[in-house]
Amino acid sequence: MRFALLLCLAALSACSSPEKARDREAKGGKYYGGVFNMNEAADLGTLFPLSLTRSTAHRVAAQVYEGLVRFDQRDLSVRPALATSWTIDESMTVYTFTLQKGVRFHDDTCFADGVGRAFTASDVVDSFTALCSYSEQNQLFWLFQDKVVGANAQYAATLAGEPGPGVKGLEALDDHTVRITLTTPYQNFLQILAHQGCWIHPKELIAHHGADASKHPVGTGPFRFVRHTPGEVLVLERWKDYWGVDELGNKLPFLDAIRCTFVKDKAKEFEQFEQGNLSVMFELPVDRTELLRDTTAYQVQSIPGLTVQFYGFNHREPPFNDVRIRRAFALAIDRQVLVDSVLNGLAVPAQHGVVAPGFADYPYDSVPELRFDPEQAKALLVEAGYPGGEGLPSVHLQINGDGFGYVRVAEAVQEMLSRNLGVQVVSSVLPADQHYKRVEMGRAQWWREGWIVDHPDPENFLALFYGKSVPKDTTQPSYLNSTRYRDAAYDSLFARSLRTAEHDGRLRLLAEAERKMMKDMVVSPLYHERSVRLLQPWVRDMPINGMEYRDLSAVWFDPKARD
Repeated sequence: MRFALLLCLAALSACSSPEKARDREAKGGKYYGGVFNMNEAADLGTLFPLSLTRSTAHRVAAQVYEGLVRFDQRDLSVRPALATSWTIDESMTVYTFTLQKGVRFHDDTCFADGVGRAFTASDVVDSFTALCSYSEQNQLFWLFQDKVVGANAQYAATLAGEPGPGVKGLEALDDHTVRITLTTPYQNFLQILAHQGCWIHPKELIAHHGADASKHPVGTGPFRFVRHTPGEVLVLERWKDYWGVDELGNKLPFLDAIRCTFVKDKAKEFEQFEQGNLSVMFELPVDRTELLRDTTAYQVQSIPGLTVQFYGFNHREPPFNDVRIRRAFALAIDRQVLVDSVLNGLAVPAQHGVVAPGFADYPYDSVPELRFDPEQAKALLVEAGYPGGEGLPSVHLQINGDGFGYVRVAEAVQEMLSRNLGVQVVSSVLPADQHYKRVEMGRAQWWREGWIVDHPDPENFLALFYGKSVPKDTTQPSYLNSTRYRDAAYDSLFARSLRTAEHDGRLRLLAEAERKMMKDMVVSPLYHERSVRLLQPWVRDMPINGMEYRDLSAVWFDPKARD
């Protein structure tokens, strides 16, 4: 089996050259063929939509699964996908979707004859009912919680181990029409439907593969899962029966396959890119950022990222159960130095809170400025009973080392806290899986965490601190709200924002909630990264966006770029 796999991968590598596409020209001067080679520094974890919470896995699974709507890769606007059109009634609570015809699920052993069946409205109802049902594989109920009629009742029943009553607000009117009824008008519901938790999967997937569904995706997207050897390689191939076409009528996708490797060392990854073995390079090594000034060898893409990096506090245990200590730590970190000297300018300091800059009309200035103030930080430590850090036990900072500058930032923060507060910080670097498991189980004392928006709205950042996302059973993992922050005032403001249809009023409520959370300082925001990547000269139609959302269905290789 090992030898056969190597032969297959060798064949894929051989067809990745753009010249191989020359015999298959499409309309508009485009070409079919080739293998898109990419690398992810972190292992994927799950590829099942309802437990898909990591950006690395999202970039792969987005090629396999689809939802009713999708984000436009250029501007993140909402576009039709499995739904061709939709209407919204006068109450702004009833959405009726007309579905694509002729869509089939990928061929897979989960189907009786191994041949993918037709997609219908029942698959939408089944997938969304699963989203509203408790299971160990479902981490994304918050998407429909309090929004869809009957969602809360379904979740409560299944959480109690009882058969669910179904979700009253989900109806298949016929094979190609779905109706969704909301509890109240919700301005961003179409964005929610573009979220990975709303991607459609066949009910046969879980019935047949069970827990293995997390590593065996089956969808309706442009690429079909072939194989995955964890930590080594994943292969997707063109889905021969994909329904999509481009603006010229070319059948999608253009690429023959996608191959993803999992090299952890960013320097080695860059070597592979330089040798032409990778089609894209995302998150450059910190010491190679000078390449962004040289646009002759590669295509350089850069855009402000809709992302935040922060350090979370375990505010339930000493010493961080004292808000004065949390605030002292936050004020002792010079974010501008982190951005300029550690990250070589590929980020901007977090100046107010966690919401990334760039959202029109969001009242950023109403959230107090997060400044570097070592004198105030020292005074807070004195007030807390630890003058000069005396008597304060060493603090354990936990990070994962597979992202842009994580280790270097941690080293710089350690030095700042030692110099400015006399605090000793011991850091540990864990593999991503171990890191996130400890964070989700509440076992980390102080930890690095980052967030790239699932849908482009300030609400998506602030959902990280909504108390309803915290399990009542403290032994259970808390996936979204990893700080386990529960505050009645914050939750009330956030919940009111969900029910507010008026644009400016909704944003004011969100900013007020962020102001409350930052007063409590349950996290110390650090910076907002820029989304930066390099593309090989022959890669076409792969625009960048602040979410690093990737849709490879329309990407093609230009053989003339190698002439």
